Amino acid sequence: MQHAAPTADERAHRLYDATAQRASRAVLAGYSTSFGLGARLLGERARKDIEAVYALVRIADEIVDTHRGPDAGELLDELEAQTARALVTGYSTNLVVHAFARTARRTGIGARELDPFFESMRTDLSVHVHDRASYERYVHGSAEVVGLMCLAVFLNAERRPGDPVRRADADTEAGAQALGAAFQKINFLRDLGDDSAGLGRSYFPGVEPGRLSQAQLDGILDEIGADVRRARESLPGLPRRARCAVAATLGLYERLLDQLAHTPPAEVLGRRVRVTTPRKLAVVAQAVATELRGTA
Repeated sequence: MQHAAPTADERAHRLYDATAQRASRAVLAGYSTSFGLGARLLGERARKDIEAVYALVRIADEIVDTHRGPDAGELLDELEAQTARALVTGYSTNLVVHAFARTARRTGIGARELDPFFESMRTDLSVHVHDRASYERYVHGSAEVVGLMCLAVFLNAERRPGDPVRRADADTEAGAQALGAAFQKINFLRDLGDDSAGLGRSYFPGVEPGRLSQAQLDGILDEIGADVRRARESLPGLPRRARCAVAATLGLYERLLDQLAHTPPAEVLGRRVRVTTPRKLAVVAQAVATELRGTA
């Protein structure tokens, strides 16, 4: 069946959508090699959606972590308002928000994820030392809901217009939240020195800025290890390509976790632990091969 050629208006809309998508891709490429490696294993639609989710989250994080000016709260409010409006209209003059809104409207991402996310971002402007309750609220909003956004993307990558949005079961959702939490907490550890010296922040309860004992480090590692195990248990609930992508990214973060476990507390405070590019590629290849063998 021959389809009618797109009108000039349709071509203009498609160009704007594609430009917004390229903007999101540039944000991911500029800020994260580990996350980017995993995203490459996804199908085209899911990859573009993950790029859109990452870009919005990254821009919000840049407002509170890099800009930090007296207008940071106002800028964050503006970004949240732009996002909320675009979820209704499907359009934004902010290219990153536009790409995210298209993804969110198709995959069912909404206030359940976005409200706690922006709440946590706003916390960074006023709270510098966390107790257990504020830490758990922060991790939920800054990381667990991002895991839920990614899960929505994975489940709805093949969704056609008119089809109902696919929702995960409670077990798979819990695994997605644990995955986001694990990634966030590993990054907290990697950035412990910079967060303390540069931002005056301490996310981990009981850990004072600039101080970390071996017992505290061991406790944090145990907590992250439990998140990682919970995330791994939920992998079978994901579509195959998403499972490979998540397994690869999880493998990279497990490698970081292993390196952190073998790093003295003083060095954790003094330098950011990294995985070399050759090692990253080897970890990704091994994780994908293992996952494929398990589903053959």
